[in-house]
Amino acid sequence: MSLKDKVQNLLQEALDERPTLFLINQKIHSGNSIEIIIDGDEGVTVEDCIAVSRAVEHNLDREEEDFSLQVMSAGVSEGLTHQRQYKKNIGRKLKVRTEGDGTIEGELTSVTDDNITLVWKAREPKPIGKGKITVTKEACVQYKEIQEAKVMITF
Repeated sequence: MSLKDKVQNLLQEALDERPTLFLINQKIHSGNSIEIIIDGDEGVTVEDCIAVSRAVEHNLDREEEDFSLQVMSAGVSEGLTHQRQYKKNIGRKLKVRTEGDGTIEGELTSVTDDNITLVWKAREPKPIGKGKITVTKEACVQYKEIQEAKVMITF
């Protein structure tokens, strides 16, 4: 069994023990440098990263193959890639780039199995007369249309 398969099996067992956690990305770089990125429905603690790291590291034999292992949580600078990530970010502001290079910035208000809903305020010309009015806009975006989605950090 290859190192990749071993890591994948051990990782799946570790995530099965913690159903609130899920895998974002797993890579094995040259020199057997293993990188695992996880996220969780209620966030990821240092203890979660340690537990996943131990579940993988303690079941691999360094005598067989030397390796380095790094387990980390998905950072804010990373985009949202997994449907479960959208659910935990309801109420936060997202910047979503869609097919055709359209970009929407708005509050994530709902998530379904097929799409997300964003709401934002925009200034538009009055229908009659001069000036502008503030209107509330809403967009439903299907997951398959999303090229990139990031949480906007506001202070």
